[in-house]
Amino acid sequence: MCKALIIGAGGVGTVVTQKIAANPVFTEVMLASRTKSKCDAVAAAIGGNRVKTAQVDADSVAELCALFRAFKPDIVVNVALPYQDLTIMDACLECGCNYLDTANYEPKDEAHFEYSWQWAYQDRFKAAGLTAILGCGFDPGVTAIFTAYAAKHHFDEIHYLDIVDCNAGNHGMAFATNFNPEINIREVTQKGRYYENGKWVVTEPHEIHRPLNYPGIGERESYVIYHEELESLVKNYPTIRRARFWMTFGQEYLTHLRVIQNIGMARIDPIIYNGVEIVPIQFLKAVLPDPKSLGANYHGQTSIGCRIRGVKDGKERTYYIYNNCDHEAAFKETGTQAVSFTTGVPAALGASMWAKGLWRGAGVFNVEEFDPDPFLAELGPQGLPWHELFDVDIEV
Repeated sequence: MCKALIIGAGGVGTVVTQKIAANPVFTEVMLASRTKSKCDAVAAAIGGNRVKTAQVDADSVAELCALFRAFKPDIVVNVALPYQDLTIMDACLECGCNYLDTANYEPKDEAHFEYSWQWAYQDRFKAAGLTAILGCGFDPGVTAIFTAYAAKHHFDEIHYLDIVDCNAGNHGMAFATNFNPEINIREVTQKGRYYENGKWVVTEPHEIHRPLNYPGIGERESYVIYHEELESLVKNYPTIRRARFWMTFGQEYLTHLRVIQNIGMARIDPIIYNGVEIVPIQFLKAVLPDPKSLGANYHGQTSIGCRIRGVKDGKERTYYIYNNCDHEAAFKETGTQAVSFTTGVPAALGASMWAKGLWRGAGVFNVEEFDPDPFLAELGPQGLPWHELFDVDIEV
């Protein structure tokens, strides 16, 4: 039996808390964030005094350690901001807690993310006999587990991997982001990057694009951007010759994004306004719709999966494994939209894999390093059914 502490009370944290609270493998559950009232609202919605709540500043190792020592969690599920990954990992090491997150670290003052900072914790987690599980959302997360499943069951060698992420939903807003606006805008305005023949190829933002067809949705313009799971997947599957990540964007979204950049509102460096130091993108976050508020009016589906080409028994084959998630169904179950749901469900399930002893080890691990089978066996019953297509035109 297991005590779980969740840090972060946004849309993803709401889903994680609901799923963990509903799982009897977790004997005690706590939700903590900078704003305790948000935690209290999530706990009240779940009811039954199942979820304890606390206030914590995840930028402070001292505050985190005080909370960890008081609650004594077995595993800490980090769905706070990516800036806070390292302080939470530091606190886990100091207090003897296992760790899981959904997105890799990025420094606050630079729009750049990679696994090197967290992989550097390998020796310390190994020496402490603790498990750190990185990137257990959907992408990264399920997409890497899909790849591991394909490698285990359907390929002797994976040669080409294309991760495709389509959000065909409509929330009725002129402009809104599906998760934290600050993180979202930083991510999608960076230069593109993909892996080919042992090297990383850098492109201008949204330079490479083409229409792709998504099951149950149809054709959507899709853009190559950089996403962190590419970094770990090409490391753990060295037969990969090319790996890319594609994401759909509507023209209205891209127009708004371009204006935001052109007028300086995407800046991450501080400016002085009326004698007060502010960061433009943080001010923008304050005036944009809260992603958690979008669910009530969200319609349509997401479709996320892996399109793979490789060799099995000496023959070339293609394979497409994916999930479609309905925004309205996600809202009905959890009060959140599908992007929060598809990230939160895998995080809760990954914590359950650790709690059951199925995903364990001393050190720092990306999710594809664990057995994909028990995870995928539970993913559908938890609300994210997945589908396979063999030897079809994967378009990429």
